Amino acid sequence: MAMAMFVRRAASTRNAIAVLRICSSSSSYSVVVSRDFSHKATLRSPDLNFDLKLPNSFLTDSRRGFAKGKKSSKDDSGLVEVSPDIGPTVKATATCQMEAAIDALSRDLTKLRTGRAAPGMLDHIVVETAGLKMPLNHLALVSVLDPKTLSINPYDPDTVKELEKAIVSSPLGLNPKLDGQRLIASIPPLTKEHVQAMCKIVTKSSEVVKQSIRRARQKALDTIKKAASGLPKDEVKRLEKDVEELTKKFVKSADDMCKSKENEITTQA
Repeated sequence: MAMAMFVRRAASTRNAIAVLRICSSSSSYSVVVSRDFSHKATLRSPDLNFDLKLPNSFLTDSRRGFAKGKKSSKDDSGLVEVSPDIGPTVKATATCQMEAAIDALSRDLTKLRTGRAAPGMLDHIVVETAGLKMPLNHLALVSVLDPKTLSINPYDPDTVKELEKAIVSSPLGLNPKLDGQRLIASIPPLTKEHVQAMCKIVTKSSEVVKQSIRRARQKALDTIKKAASGLPKDEVKRLEKDVEELTKKFVKSADDMCKSKENEITTQA
């Protein structure tokens, strides 16, 4: 009787093992739990053999904790996931893209001819020599002799003819003259039509650079939006405000550059 009570108690517990064995000097008993989920156990000994009914929850409770895909509702490790600080990366990327747009604007404005000589006004001219096309500033040193005159000194004197041809073919309206091993180009005065055309180009360049700046702004805001679920609301608002201020800064810089160029064109006419 005591043995049967022990077996019932062991079988009813959630952590019961599959086989219980009790040994003494005179006899041996074993409890074998059925693996066909029939909720039965068999008590066996040399002189005793009977079936034992197990509680319905015995096997299911034992297996529940090992169910595939079962996740704990509480993190036992006690670790708290910390969201990365994306602020510096977002602002650095946006700044780099906006600076690139401003640099491109600066190069475009330098190409525009005004009534004053500037060494960079020939940088966009492409020269074909020895079957290769190269920027003029890779083949010659351009310097300012006076406000109305440019000097073009080729690194290789044999390319002077190709340099002259490329300058004449450009839309700048320059007609350089050979002076020894260099070229001298006088800057003709601007006509009214030329001034108007240059101002339109400046306005268009301003619009293009502002579009580039706003695209960089939108990319930064999209990045912040994707990470917003893991960031505090105050942090999200602060980052968005920083991006807006950055955008205003570079838009103002583009406006200032274009206004300065327009003034240079109109005053030199």
